[in-house]
Amino acid sequence: MQQAGSGAGAPEELAALFNQRANAGDVEGLVALYEPDAVLAAGDVVATGHAEIRRFYTDLLARRSEFPAATVLPPVRKGDLALTFATLPNGALSVEVARCGPEGRWLWVIDQLKVRLPKPA
Repeated sequence: MQQAGSGAGAPEELAALFNQRANAGDVEGLVALYEPDAVLAAGDVVATGHAEIRRFYTDLLARRSEFPAATVLPPVRKGDLALTFATLPNGALSVEVARCGPEGRWLWVIDQLKVRLPKPA
């Protein structure tokens, strides 16, 4: 299991860390990818803070054991903020805001999972 609080060296590394930790069943490692007061939205679920995010991932990992890798797109960066994107294998998009902390590690602040793009008319 990953050490809590490790974050990422660059914002584009967060998706790979998510994938590794989710496939390892590492709830605490997943929570460690988020700032303490981060917001995660997935469908009708909005989890705010580590305790709610932990509950979300505990439930998710109890129901699902395999997480295929996403296609990570280049982040948009401005100083210590980055907008990160990944295309999921099911075609949905994951969009996040990450921030670099004073220790130089990147963590998600806002995570919008599973954005379904409208089908062309």
